[in-house]
Amino acid sequence: MNIALVAHDSKKTLMENLCIAYRHILNRHTIYATGTTGRIIEEATGLHVAKHLEGRLGGEQQLAIQIAHNDIDLVIFLCDPALDHVGEPGISGIMRLCDTHNIPMASNLATAEALLLALDRGDLNWREIVK
Repeated sequence: MNIALVAHDSKKTLMENLCIAYRHILNRHTIYATGTTGRIIEEATGLHVAKHLEGRLGGEQQLAIQIAHNDIDLVIFLCDPALDHVGEPGISGIMRLCDTHNIPMASNLATAEALLLALDRGDLNWREIVK
């Protein structure tokens, strides 16, 4: 499955730790990420990550295009709740596209862990049928 990973600056260490903890699951899938997040994940885990541009430079939009084409099966976008997301095209656009295409999305650690464990159990295999 194709997994998109994005993290606001204040959540990059959390994303790094999540990927270290769940490396055994992630290594069986194709990972896409925005530039800095992808570099951090690769350095910390040794996983191959297909990296887009940095989020602010268009990486979130590149991932959004993949989501719009139903090429992503799971999105983990660790958001900083202290940031004002109103009008932010990145997170709101990605959330809307995930809702439109029934793509599971996590915006916090608890949901990210639940989705990764569901992925490991095969609970998200229905995505293969949808494609």
